[in-house]
Amino acid sequence: MSNQLGRVEDLPADYYQSLVSMNTLPLWPSLRSVLPHNIPARRTQPVMWRYSDIRPNLIRAGELTPIEKAERRVLVLCNPGLGLQNMQATASIYIGMQLILPGETAPNHRHTPSAVRFVIEGEGGFTVVSGERLPMEKGDLILTPPGLWHEHGHEGKGPVVWLDALDLPLIYGIDASYCIEGKSQTVSQQQGKCNAEFRQGGVIPYRSLDSTSTRYPLLRFPWSEVKQSLAALAGVTAKSELVHLAYVNPETGRECLPTLGFSAMMLRPGEEIRLPRRSASAILHGVEGAGTATIDQVAHSFVEADTIAVPTHAEVTLGNASGKEPAYLFMVDDAPLHRKLGIYEVFD
Repeated sequence: MSNQLGRVEDLPADYYQSLVSMNTLPLWPSLRSVLPHNIPARRTQPVMWRYSDIRPNLIRAGELTPIEKAERRVLVLCNPGLGLQNMQATASIYIGMQLILPGETAPNHRHTPSAVRFVIEGEGGFTVVSGERLPMEKGDLILTPPGLWHEHGHEGKGPVVWLDALDLPLIYGIDASYCIEGKSQTVSQQQGKCNAEFRQGGVIPYRSLDSTSTRYPLLRFPWSEVKQSLAALAGVTAKSELVHLAYVNPETGRECLPTLGFSAMMLRPGEEIRLPRRSASAILHGVEGAGTATIDQVAHSFVEADTIAVPTHAEVTLGNASGKEPAYLFMVDDAPLHRKLGIYEVFD
């Protein structure tokens, strides 16, 4: 099959305009763009967002815009390859950094996109999901699944900042994105209920994902417990393998949300390790320590709270900058979406 397909310029102008007037277009001039050979025509760029750059502007947003005028006071991490106005970190993943100040409440609502909150800094923040109050401590992962009522508050001192991750680009792209506002929730569940019920559940080796569920029995994953689990796994993981845990639905052992996956990695002191090249896109976020993420031969040095976009099909090598202490990363990916669509691949 020829790689030289017909161009728009090869067609008579009156013929092409007649197609346009009927809201039609010829496929062949654009076929290689939408269906290229061997590898996708990736628009997502490997991008680093440094928290040291973003935080001053986020604090400034708190000074400029009251919560009543923002509803959710968020700075969106926009990938330039996808167009800043589209508010996409990768083609299917939205990432924002949200600020809430003492005494503020981000009002109750529910929406069709799936969302999580990964706490970056601060004390005294909380989220109420379906009547259960969930404390927000540094490194905690909080789920706000599609269709569930949720609101945020802050009863401590100083700013609380968390990372928002949503499948908003996907849901918006299929004309299904909307939210419904509601009255503030009454806390009807004892605090810590879901964590008490699934005390030892919620994380498994990443390769063990299996099964499905529509319930969300575990809404908060405390970082203190995840970190302990990573340390335990490191003790039985070969030096040639990555120490990698998935956040999962404890009733099924599968991903905890329908289209996005979440996992935590530990890089042992001095470790450098190459990740399998996959069809999925991802977001890497530094939790503790410092290191380097080399993406398609370009090195990105990261420290705590920095965030990096990883395109589909990318070659990724991670390295820990310290020879004495481990480094920890949180990852968001769209592998669950790829699995459900039947297009998930691991290439090496």
